[in-house]
Amino acid sequence: MQTTFTLEQLAQPQIAEADGILKTCVHYGFCTATCPTYVLSRDENDSPRGRIDLIRAMLEKGGPPDAKTVHHLDRCLSCLSCMTTCAVKVDYAHLIDIARNYIEDNYRRPLGERVLRHLIAELLPDPRRFALALRLATFARPFAGMLPLRLRNLIELVGAWPPAGEILTPGNHPAEGVRKARVALLPSCAQQALDRNINAATLRLLRRHGCEVLVAPGVGCCGALPLHMGRSGQGKALARRNVAGWSAEAARGLDAIVVNASGCGTTVKDYGHFVGGEQAKSVGALARDVSEFLLELGLERGRAAPYRVAYHDACSLQHGQRVTSAPRKLLARAGFDVLDVPERHFCCGSAGTYNLLQPEIATALGERKAAHIASVDPDIIAAGNLGCMVQIGRFAQAPIVHTVELLDWATGGPMPPALTATRLREPAVRRAPAAQDEATSAPVAADPNPTGIW
Repeated sequence: MQTTFTLEQLAQPQIAEADGILKTCVHYGFCTATCPTYVLSRDENDSPRGRIDLIRAMLEKGGPPDAKTVHHLDRCLSCLSCMTTCAVKVDYAHLIDIARNYIEDNYRRPLGERVLRHLIAELLPDPRRFALALRLATFARPFAGMLPLRLRNLIELVGAWPPAGEILTPGNHPAEGVRKARVALLPSCAQQALDRNINAATLRLLRRHGCEVLVAPGVGCCGALPLHMGRSGQGKALARRNVAGWSAEAARGLDAIVVNASGCGTTVKDYGHFVGGEQAKSVGALARDVSEFLLELGLERGRAAPYRVAYHDACSLQHGQRVTSAPRKLLARAGFDVLDVPERHFCCGSAGTYNLLQPEIATALGERKAAHIASVDPDIIAAGNLGCMVQIGRFAQAPIVHTVELLDWATGGPMPPALTATRLREPAVRRAPAAQDEATSAPVAADPNPTGIW
């Protein structure tokens, strides 16, 4: 692609970076086939190729962008499916973040949208503040049907209240038995307000497998949420706190930084670019999705009943981090019958705050994803990202849990809360004697009722 930036424009680091990315796009158009918004709308402006043209024109022109450009760029999910498909590997992830930051600095949105975005950016990264907001939102649930769609979706985030467990505070959690590794856990932000069992299951699972787990002082929101809303200054401030906290622990020996929210993991792994500097780069290199780390560590053989588990690939995990096989191998090793979902590359519509800011498209994608999941007739749905769990849970019939909750359950932990409230049907599939384990090719002993739960 040809660009016409002036020398003065190219002196700005973000414009110079955008120029380099724009020039790599050759408009082959393979990306359009995997872009959810283009598939739904068939509008070229809602495709990656079309958005790249809009970004180029917006940045070259300078000044306030027009409403049409903002409209189409806002409709991008940042699912990054286009990057998996692109023949020339255009760095669309960083380009769309540059565009959003530019819009935030140069475009004045309508008052209602400014207020909503401000509330999201201030509430969700702070688990205590967000938990208080959710508590207040419980009083609005009876009136949710009368609210605008965006606010209605926000109210629907409220599940069982209060959520079980406590918000994680800084501290060390010793390994059970011989210590094999010392790891830091990102406690995440919205996840702590919405579903604290994910962290509890992660802690149990890691400690059971010989890990000393620490929650470092000062570590909190990874910065992804404000970053993808165009608030890169706020995002970088949060990220720098994490870099400082983890760097201090790394000096005392740290084998990995474990992340159990895939959207956060994608951002932490990118800290070298996002924050810059050697410390940030080192932190990014230590980051592992919890499924990656457990596969490297070696999950003990599970004794789960062979429930049919539909595994949903979160976009940030499959496209952002390119982690697809590890969760499947772990679930299979734990004893579950793992099912792939048709059209697995397609976003469910959660995409961070997307289902709050673009509810119509998010609903269409959520219903589409739920229909594909239903087509494989699962007993349970598993995912590696809370946002996907909340979104899919609104439309799917089968219960949905985090992958670590199933792995914890299969290796000695309690049944996930989302399953205790569900009458699971008796598993239709049982492992045959000497079935091969996908992760290790080791024989799996047959046991008709290994956990006593059916």
